Amino acid sequence: MTAHILDGKKLAAEIRVEVKKGVAEMKATTGTVPGLAVVLVGDNPASKVYVGQKEKACLEAGFASFLHRLPASTPQGELLGLIERLNGDPSVHGILVQLPLPPQIDPDMVIAAIKPEKDVDGFHPVNVGRLMAGLPCCEPCTPKGIMRLLEETGLPIEGKEAVIIGRSNIVGKPVALMLLSKSATVTICHSKTRDLATHARRADILVAAIGKPRFVTADMVKEGAVVIDVGINRLDEGLVGDVDYGPVSEKASWITPVPGGVGPMTIAMLLENTLHQARKPEA
Repeated sequence: MTAHILDGKKLAAEIRVEVKKGVAEMKATTGTVPGLAVVLVGDNPASKVYVGQKEKACLEAGFASFLHRLPASTPQGELLGLIERLNGDPSVHGILVQLPLPPQIDPDMVIAAIKPEKDVDGFHPVNVGRLMAGLPCCEPCTPKGIMRLLEETGLPIEGKEAVIIGRSNIVGKPVALMLLSKSATVTICHSKTRDLATHARRADILVAAIGKPRFVTADMVKEGAVVIDVGINRLDEGLVGDVDYGPVSEKASWITPVPGGVGPMTIAMLLENTLHQARKPEA
């Protein structure tokens, strides 16, 4: 068996076209242009790349893009003051503070300072709580992108064994909740899990989000499993995922490549979330 490729780049491009249409329609009918404010503190090279990609995507979609670059020495109070101003700005429908933040700034306090209805990353405790309770919320972008990729397979999720390797608040935990909401039987594995490979081999759906290059090997994958690789690891040879792609693709039924899999979907979901929030009367 050779796996079908879950082409996140292609799907993300299709979603971005739909978002662009939605923005044009909104502007024509209401005069409102969705606005996304992105805050970058410091000069982390990877963060600068991500922010540049997000700004470009916003402009291509027809959004109003507000980029705030702050020095690494910025005090926490100054950042919180900026967020307060953005919270009160009616032209801003989404606020994204790029992580990681410098050590003098508490990321939890910063995330909690963003109005839940402008939290297009889906990290605010209110949105996390609503996701846990199965209530409508702004879903976190990467897990939401993973679920859309799973839809592309056409395979049912109900009753399937889903195993997530990684328990982060950004990916592991929320994608587990989303899979559970679709009636999958979910196991979360992490660095303290005993005999992790045994758990992984049970998975009909395997999500690798552990941040270790080629951690998931072919012997850990069930024949015919759907494998979602969230990892982005920079090696001398280039970008690789958390999955040993070549051998695993010979066993899986579907697999995401790195790059070109989950990554492009994250930005597409950010745009979709921002448009959705702009459409809400309270936004």
